[in-house]
Amino acid sequence: MAYLFDKQTNNPQEFYWYKEGFSKQELDKIYKEVSKLPLHEATTFADDGDKSARSSSVKWIPQDESWKWLYDRLMQLAVSANKELWNFDLISAPELIQYTEYYASEDGHYDWHQDIGPGIGSHRKVSLTVQLSDSDEYEGGDLQLWYGSNTVVNSERGAGVVVVFPSYMMHRVSKVTKGTRRSFVLWVGGEHYK
Repeated sequence: MAYLFDKQTNNPQEFYWYKEGFSKQELDKIYKEVSKLPLHEATTFADDGDKSARSSSVKWIPQDESWKWLYDRLMQLAVSANKELWNFDLISAPELIQYTEYYASEDGHYDWHQDIGPGIGSHRKVSLTVQLSDSDEYEGGDLQLWYGSNTVVNSERGAGVVVVFPSYMMHRVSKVTKGTRRSFVLWVGGEHYK
């Protein structure tokens, strides 16, 4: 006869969001400081020069004392969402925050993908996306999460909205058809899934 212990369950296909993860003043401060950083063309794990998968520009926010408050806030939001839904082992955020701009003039988008991959990407467990743009600053550009069987959910929009989801979930940023969508992302994990 075998005895089984009750095991805690989680909700591995769900996302969490904060309507006001950041105030207007905090967003203004972030945007002002980010404007001083160099802009780069975005790439993917499987970057082979084909730009049809992703069209955007990025900046990398350093992990230094001036940005500590932002990293701390994002870690707090990740830990809180993780406790509510997934209970992953989260240890650190070893990567830099990626600030991203999607331009309608360049068909800005990021096709369906997961945030996990080889190398350091294998340590990602939770992804956070923070919207810097107000919803009326751009059209299209929705962060969409795929639940399989043709079920696609648009996440919430609006400046200051933070969306948190497991890094293995398929998602995309649909094509921006007007204006510019500004956001930033951070991946939290630190070890392989166990």
